[in-house]
Amino acid sequence: MKDRVSSGWRTAVLVCRKCSKKLDGGFGPKGDERLSKALRKHLALKKGRKAAAGIIEVNCLGICPKGAVTVVDGAHSREWLLVRPGADLDALAETLGLAYREPAGS
Repeated sequence: MKDRVSSGWRTAVLVCRKCSKKLDGGFGPKGDERLSKALRKHLALKKGRKAAAGIIEVNCLGICPKGAVTVVDGAHSREWLLVRPGADLDALAETLGLAYREPAGS
């Protein structure tokens, strides 16, 4: 059995599932999607290990801000972000180092 598996991700972003659920959407073009799903769609990321970056919903991170979602950038985990509904996904992607898009057809 293997000891390691390569993800192929440039970085990983952790999004608090509990915060996302409490907001009941607030992201995406229509404002009706959870942050992780809206960010994946916005960046046109593939699924699973084939994606250029991992955007993963995790259990409660323990911050529990009112009216925001807690996000941890795996590459810079010392500072966590509190993302409010309707946030500019381009600016968020830039902050998280995800400002690239996967090439079409790859």
